Amino acid sequence: MKYDVTIGIPVYRAEDYIRKSMESALAQTYPSIEFLIVDDACDDQSIAIIKELQSTHPRGKDIHIQSHQQNQGAGEARNHIIDEAQGTYLYFMDSDDIIDKGTISLLMQHIQEFNAEIAFGSYKKIEIDGTRTVYQYPRQVFEADDDFANFAYRRYAGIQASACNFLVNLDLLRHSGLRFSKSHFWEDTVFTLDLVTYVQRAVLLPDITYSYLCRKNSLSDIHESNKIKKEYILQYLETVEQLKQGKERLRNKDYYPNRCYVAVMSDFYIICNILKRGKNVTPQFTAKELRCWLWHPATLPEILSFKQRRLQNVMLYLIGKLPSPLCILLIKTTAKRKGLI
Repeated sequence: MKYDVTIGIPVYRAEDYIRKSMESALAQTYPSIEFLIVDDACDDQSIAIIKELQSTHPRGKDIHIQSHQQNQGAGEARNHIIDEAQGTYLYFMDSDDIIDKGTISLLMQHIQEFNAEIAFGSYKKIEIDGTRTVYQYPRQVFEADDDFANFAYRRYAGIQASACNFLVNLDLLRHSGLRFSKSHFWEDTVFTLDLVTYVQRAVLLPDITYSYLCRKNSLSDIHESNKIKKEYILQYLETVEQLKQGKERLRNKDYYPNRCYVAVMSDFYIICNILKRGKNVTPQFTAKELRCWLWHPATLPEILSFKQRRLQNVMLYLIGKLPSPLCILLIKTTAKRKGLI
């Protein structure tokens, strides 16, 4: 059966949240929706709850469940969704989040009105301590080549870090070959930042369509008292490396200097977090190891030809070329001045 839209949800250890998430998805006013669930080797009651809804909810026949024999992470689960979705358009949501009942109708309306490839809603973020922050886009339509990518890269964190809360043409994903990395960390951020480079026609909406719940699974959410495994932090750093790739395809784009800046600044912020929690990381990083991650994807002559972010990129390039002890000292000094440590 062909659908207009697939809502794709990777599920792993979400039994405390999945019922509310699924009910918000099933409550959508838009009629033609497939609900594609990827069971990423759940070892709790998450899938049992979904199967109950599958057998009792009026839209249960549109709930399709596919399973992994071993846990592979949200990235691989989303890749599975890209491969198997039956919708013309795809909407990712996480298994612990909530969407407004008019979300799909609203996004589809604007995609059809402007013949867009992708439409983003705005969202609110609920922190671990209950703090709520609204992230609201301006109402804006992008219709020319690279206009949307230029907007997304105009500043650090210029576009959302999540792969959720946008409706995208599935053919665009399949024809571009876009895939999520196998990392358990930041794979959605890198995917979204790559996705914008393929999009020509896009719509941003100020309507709050998504409630994003933060959980204790990221570097920034780890408390000082916790021990942090070095292997987890390495996954962040390795994922950011993907932003430094694709140079030949992107080097002549107006937004390429900003992409370089975003990639290296991401490494810079991760290193600041490592230095802040240094004694809790096991085993610890050496100064040489940290400096090696701060490499710049462009050469110095290329950076000097940049029309945007030239000074910032030069500074980041030079910091990465300093002797390891001096490099780390400079990062510490800068981070303390900015209140990051």
